[in-house]
Amino acid sequence: MRVHALARGVPRSIVRMGFALEPGSFRGLIFDCDGTLVETLPAHVAALQSTLEPLGLRPTMEWARTKYGQSPATVLRALEQDYGPIAIPHSEVLRAWSANFGRHLDKLEEIAAVADVARAWKGRVPMAVASNGHRSSVQATLNAAGLLPLFDEVVSVEDVKAGKPEPDLFLEAARRMGVLPQECVVFEDSAEGMEAARRAGMRAVFAPDVATAS
Repeated sequence: MRVHALARGVPRSIVRMGFALEPGSFRGLIFDCDGTLVETLPAHVAALQSTLEPLGLRPTMEWARTKYGQSPATVLRALEQDYGPIAIPHSEVLRAWSANFGRHLDKLEEIAAVADVARAWKGRVPMAVASNGHRSSVQATLNAAGLLPLFDEVVSVEDVKAGKPEPDLFLEAARRMGVLPQECVVFEDSAEGMEAARRAGMRAVFAPDVATAS
């Protein structure tokens, strides 16, 4: 496990975020996983390539970056539009993708500037992860990064009717934490996630701004 390059040398103090998480101004924190707490794109791309290369398809890192934050099912539909039909059912691809992801956990990088926010608030307010990813991959990511014990709840795309940009994931996380939506602050890295937070009536922090703040 490496520390993401954007976060190297950033002090733990959350003053670096350019805003204050004032005690009493919120009652729960919700974090996206991929690209927010942990840089997972290289691992996901390697896993997807391993899955699809036997079928004659090889999505590139550049292509995958434009789909970052979308649900796996949405990614596969986009892949067929851009690369051609997949010769096996999507359900089989998703199972193989998840299994192959577990073989590339060494490619994960913690995004320390955001993870440190979760560390700082552990035990002070309820915290959850709400991800468009599948539960097996999300939990494997958080476990490999050593972050899983920080969170009271993990909500994945299987747990709701619709993923981001719909608000379902964030609303379910708030429900499980016992916190009203308007009392939650969300950390997100994607346009879909920021829109989901808006629709849920939650305040949102754009995670790349946290990671790059001085």
